[in-house]
Amino acid sequence: MKNVKVAGVGLTKFGELWDKTLFDLATDAAMEAINDSGLTINQIEATFVGNMIYGRLSGQDHLGAAIATQAGIKGAGFRVEGACASGGLAVHLAVQSLLSGTYKNVLVVGVEKMTDASISEVTSALMGAGSDAERKAGLTFPGLYALMAKAHMQKYGTTRKHLASVSVKNHYHASLNSKAQFPFEITEEKVLNSPCICSPLSLFDTSPITDGAAALVLTSDTGKPGVYITGSAVATDTVDLASRKSLTEIAGSKEASQKALKQAGIEVKDIKVAEVHDCFTIAEIMAMEDLGFCGEGEGGKYVHSGTTKLGGKLPVNTSGGLKACGHPVGATGVKQIVEITEQLRKTSGKRQVDGANVGLTQNVGGTGGTVVVHILQT
Repeated sequence: MKNVKVAGVGLTKFGELWDKTLFDLATDAAMEAINDSGLTINQIEATFVGNMIYGRLSGQDHLGAAIATQAGIKGAGFRVEGACASGGLAVHLAVQSLLSGTYKNVLVVGVEKMTDASISEVTSALMGAGSDAERKAGLTFPGLYALMAKAHMQKYGTTRKHLASVSVKNHYHASLNSKAQFPFEITEEKVLNSPCICSPLSLFDTSPITDGAAALVLTSDTGKPGVYITGSAVATDTVDLASRKSLTEIAGSKEASQKALKQAGIEVKDIKVAEVHDCFTIAEIMAMEDLGFCGEGEGGKYVHSGTTKLGGKLPVNTSGGLKACGHPVGATGVKQIVEITEQLRKTSGKRQVDGANVGLTQNVGGTGGTVVVHILQT
């Protein structure tokens, strides 16, 4: 798969962007990525748009064509939806289009405009990623991930301090990222004393509602050295959390990562930096275990030890993650690849990981009904 190159990247500020429309954000990120690639708009043959909830919030679903034409791009336009993994899934499908030879140069845009709607409207839209039974029970994603956190605590002795260490670390990383929604540090005490959202998860255990866009130009032209996507895999599981064999793992993460690593011809020990789906702090802890960075039940201690902080053995979520960089759901999977690309290009500034030459991204839809894992290498 070394014939899929990340030729260009683009990223808007993440946050409450009242003065920007969804189309403004998508176009800003797209133009930045195209300019970074050195290609012209006329060389882009297809546009893949990752988006989850804009249709529900605005009534406009035809985003593949709408965003492509807004940016002045001709050719094919596709909208891709896979819950909170929509961005990663759009990248995966774009990669397949290049590998098949259908296209040579494509644009991927992940975008979401969430803050224009009310909290109840956004919550209802996000629960489109849940099951009918979960919606009928009145569950939301804080509740679903709280169930997973409780199960992990009971089975492995994971503590609230372990959860808090994820948030503290990711806010530290975000403090070094000018594009982050929350570019400031917080303390463990602040996390532990923040308002309860759904026990054991507090306000600072959860990712925010966010506006933002990220974009990539991918090409099959391998004429020059650069960053390559060498593994791209998707796995699915039941949408309904209660139907899973276990509440303390996301099986799709295990399956997708194993496939992606095999495609890339590497082992998990070769990964130098990772961006994982920390929609809630327990999600990052489970990701450490499911992706094979540590043993089963050891994720809380692994993060708490400082291993995943900048300067540690395996920095994770150097962007600030979903928790502190922000989580515009359709954009997150693309933003993860932007961050890893910049790490491998050695252009991450204060967030730069020494010796970064292999990176991994994990993008999760819902509670794990869809998982997309990518491997990037120089």
